[in-house]
Amino acid sequence: MKINAEFVVALRAKKAWSQDELSIASGLNLRTIQRIENEGSASLQSKKALASVFGISVHDLEYVRKPYLTKYEYKLAEMSFRFGSLEQGMRDIEMVLNAEGDKGWRLHQIIAPAGAGFGQSDLIIAIFERDKKA
Repeated sequence: MKINAEFVVALRAKKAWSQDELSIASGLNLRTIQRIENEGSASLQSKKALASVFGISVHDLEYVRKPYLTKYEYKLAEMSFRFGSLEQGMRDIEMVLNAEGDKGWRLHQIIAPAGAGFGQSDLIIAIFERDKKA
């Protein structure tokens, strides 16, 4: 059966164990530990032994298939900003970015569109993204 090999390696590293030390602690053969970490394949008995030695549930070791394609939704936020002085408008920008982050949005990009006066604009646009719920 499939097992989350990356999680097993991370748990082993957290304890600063070698594969041989995990083998001894779990009662599993060294070759079994190597196969689990390299191929992500383990018997139910091996999963139980690993869960026991790491003090976690057997279900925590289950392999979770990652989606091949993640869909995102996007949101724009326009913010006033005066070029020439970095201090002007920075607190407002910080507040907007943090407020959107608290709502689950990740900052994707900030752009400053060209304006009429020598290419400078009095606003910047932040583009936010988050995983689209299926």
